[in-house]
Amino acid sequence: MPGLIPERFIDELLARIDIVDVVQPRVPLKRAGREWTACCPFHDERTPSFYVSPAKQFYHCFGCGAHGSAIKFLMEYEHLEFPDAVEELAQSVGLTVPHEGGPARPREDHTDLYALLDAAAAFYQRALPESNAAKTYCKKRGLDQEIIDRFRIGWAPGGWDAVKRALGTTDTKTKMLEQAGMLSTGDKGKLYDRFRERLMFPILDRRGRVIAFGGRVISSALPARDSQKPGIPALPSHNSPPAKYLNSPETPLFHKGRELFALWQVRQANSKLERLIVVEGYMDVVSLHQAGVTQAVATLGTATTNEHAELLFRAAPDVFFCFDGDRAGRSAAWRALESVLPRMRDGRQAFFLFLPEGEDPDTLVRKEGMDGFEARLKQSTPLSEYFFAYLSHDVNVATLDGRARLAEHAKPLLAKLPDGAFRDLMYAELERRTGVQATPARGMPSASRRPAPQAGSAPRRTLVRSAIAMLLANPALAQEVTLPYAFAALDKPGIPLLTELLDFLQERPGINTALLLEHFAGREESAALQKLALTEFPGEPEALRAEFVDALRKLAEQTTQQRLDALIRKQSEGVLGDTEKGELRELLARKAQPAAPRA
Repeated sequence: MPGLIPERFIDELLARIDIVDVVQPRVPLKRAGREWTACCPFHDERTPSFYVSPAKQFYHCFGCGAHGSAIKFLMEYEHLEFPDAVEELAQSVGLTVPHEGGPARPREDHTDLYALLDAAAAFYQRALPESNAAKTYCKKRGLDQEIIDRFRIGWAPGGWDAVKRALGTTDTKTKMLEQAGMLSTGDKGKLYDRFRERLMFPILDRRGRVIAFGGRVISSALPARDSQKPGIPALPSHNSPPAKYLNSPETPLFHKGRELFALWQVRQANSKLERLIVVEGYMDVVSLHQAGVTQAVATLGTATTNEHAELLFRAAPDVFFCFDGDRAGRSAAWRALESVLPRMRDGRQAFFLFLPEGEDPDTLVRKEGMDGFEARLKQSTPLSEYFFAYLSHDVNVATLDGRARLAEHAKPLLAKLPDGAFRDLMYAELERRTGVQATPARGMPSASRRPAPQAGSAPRRTLVRSAIAMLLANPALAQEVTLPYAFAALDKPGIPLLTELLDFLQERPGINTALLLEHFAGREESAALQKLALTEFPGEPEALRAEFVDALRKLAEQTTQQRLDALIRKQSEGVLGDTEKGELRELLARKAQPAAPRA
């Protein structure tokens, strides 16, 4: 099992990463002097209180207190564990994450399971050219080799145990195949391949690893009925065809309510992602990509969940939901709308496209091409219009009773909207349509309405706090200090922390503020350091250096005075030793000398 990621690698990684490049694709930032600002992605707010500092390489929200380095941002925003966040950042700058011996990761390691699923995908890919039915189907659907390779489309051979025989070569691997959802258990405990005679679509996670599969039957190749084995359920007859799509079950790697098919391919094809198009089937996605619409993804045989909605809007500001125009399609669209309502922060948009009867994105894009599909997208219904149209379809808004019913149905849903201009406009529209005053309740102020401290505010700064704040603003200042520290013996709060900071920075020159804060994460001093790191020091770097040196000089003077006071007190008590008498005479003589002029 992999061991710990070395601290020196974390140093190198954060030195290469610009946090603005990490945050900007996920949260639209605006320049604000030397920093960047935005509405916080971690809580709902109307006024931006989220700041990103290129100089210090960390982010901070004055509204909810979220803060940290580029690694912490990825962990919080993408819901990644620490090793995965490091891996993702390392990939972006072409680094390979090393691991040292020692305690393994504090979580179950699934390296072998990922490898086995990748081998299964390769097995299905090799089987595709050997199936005439599969090749004919792909050709009929207009899929070229490039798109087949991009999605790693394969073929699950017939029979009951092709994958089990090819990959379950040991008892351990057979158990892993079962754990990964590749095998099913018959009535008498017999194991057999879950996927048989289906076109196979590997489902990838955000790092491009195979975590599950979707299998589609094709009309020219239904599973055979004469190969039944004892204890294994018979396949359906032609009068009762199998389900068009079969997905992997929930496994340690795969939770269908949290994943989107093709999101990996979308991110590979689009350096800047402005929109996502959500469709229902794997072939819909593949056909759209084949036609050049490379922002298509699909939910995995389930309705749009809250996790899906969060994932969609974190990837792109505009989301288009594409459904059939029948009753089932409109029902699915409404469930999607309910999922996205709590995530409709200002700047995000959701649209709904309903297709003509008998059409799906696959057939439509092959018939009308990319231009035709894009034209339909431009005619999509905005969420606001669909919201009121759906709630009004069986209500007579010409009557008082009807308008009251509309208001009654709409209010609980609108209450889910996050604070912002869109929420206010939706309430205003409801009031316009019904005449019912529908202003959102204004009780206790939410986190987004609490007055946020201004940038640069910090706890009352003593001389020690000032020195620490200057170190956090420019860690390179530690190189100005030589051992032994003249202030180390000063009996004041914060001195042990200041000396520890200096020791740490002198051992690891060149690290930035974010990494320094990362080192103290989880310690009781962390919160105070985070606040001090927000302190702004206007002026040139040389002025900051001079101020820092002067602060340490004053601390050294305080140390001398503190020792002098202690010796004088002991002398008055008659308990001063000979060595201490000599020290006292030396300190008094030094204090009597005129101060050297300051530069």
